Amino acid sequence: MSVDEALVRVLTPQVLAVLVRRGADFAAAEDAVQDALVEALRVWPADPPRDPKGWLVTVAWRRFLDATRADVARRRREDLVDEEPGPVPDVDDTLRLYFLCAHPSLTPSSAVALTLRAVGGLTTRQIARAYLVPEATMAQRISRAKRTVSGVRFDRPADVATVLRVLYLVFNEGYSGDVDLAAEAIRLTRQLAAVVDHPEVAGLLALMLLHHARRDARTASDGSLVTLADQDRGRWDTVMIAEGVVILQAALARDRLGEFQAQAAVAALHADAPRAEETDWVQIVEWYDELVRLTDSPVVRLNRVVAVGEADGPRAGLAALADLDPALPRYPAVAAYLHERDGDGTKAARLYAEAAGRAPTLAERDHLTRQAARLNARSGPT
Repeated sequence: MSVDEALVRVLTPQVLAVLVRRGADFAAAEDAVQDALVEALRVWPADPPRDPKGWLVTVAWRRFLDATRADVARRRREDLVDEEPGPVPDVDDTLRLYFLCAHPSLTPSSAVALTLRAVGGLTTRQIARAYLVPEATMAQRISRAKRTVSGVRFDRPADVATVLRVLYLVFNEGYSGDVDLAAEAIRLTRQLAAVVDHPEVAGLLALMLLHHARRDARTASDGSLVTLADQDRGRWDTVMIAEGVVILQAALARDRLGEFQAQAAVAALHADAPRAEETDWVQIVEWYDELVRLTDSPVVRLNRVVAVGEADGPRAGLAALADLDPALPRYPAVAAYLHERDGDGTKAARLYAEAAGRAPTLAERDHLTRQAARLNARSGPT
């Protein structure tokens, strides 16, 4: 038989977590687990173990102890050397890795990379391709992150919110290279939801599912962006939407509202509308009011402006926009949209061109440039 790669990918973070719980520092534990995986590739095809996780834990722990014995600078660990690992309890220690990889001493980019490596089981090459950076650069980033968290002890309750923000960052990276980071984020969040009974974990999972359900409709055949209002809703994944709504409803029923639940509620209202014209913008404004209360985020306030413009008209949206900082990302794009709806195509075209110059992605820049060109063509030569 061959080694089941899917099984190995699931077991790797669990084995790593067992070693960390037993006292191995993160970097040494991962080295030991990688050695155990190499041994598994050699041994398992001819002699598959009855308990793959137990086998990997035993071999990895022995590799760790061997390395510890050889490291004179770590004599203080010698009291561990004579311990036998014993049976592996049927529990998932992966949660410990989530909190370790989201440690506040790490930068967001390092936390994401370490999470994908340690919890996701992706190779350094896969992560580098996903982020479009050289493999050596990503290897250095991961190595620095591992050194940072080595020796970290959990002497206080871990912060679930920090873990969720790291997973949300992974999700927002979307797809590039040969790794679908959005799908990977959903997989990891499902895994977290299985071991953490928290409504915000469920809220984040629902939000991811509801957004991911629209993925196929977001781009045209030529690769250009398709706005939410113009998307073919027949291409939305209704099964994924239904799952997201069920998860969200169960989370909201617990009456412990958080920002991811509120964001998911907005996404659910969009998903519920058969046509863009039937969107319940009044309810969406109410949910954005909740989000403002929960986060006081300028970006949330900007999104609320769009909803106000749809619910109460473009003049109301522009009035709300006047209270915000023009330096906000996508501010000119929102202003352009509202001015166009208010009948001022000339100003809207200028603002679309300004927004294109500030766009964070090539696809968004091209979309905004086309909007400016469309309005300029309508008004004639300038």
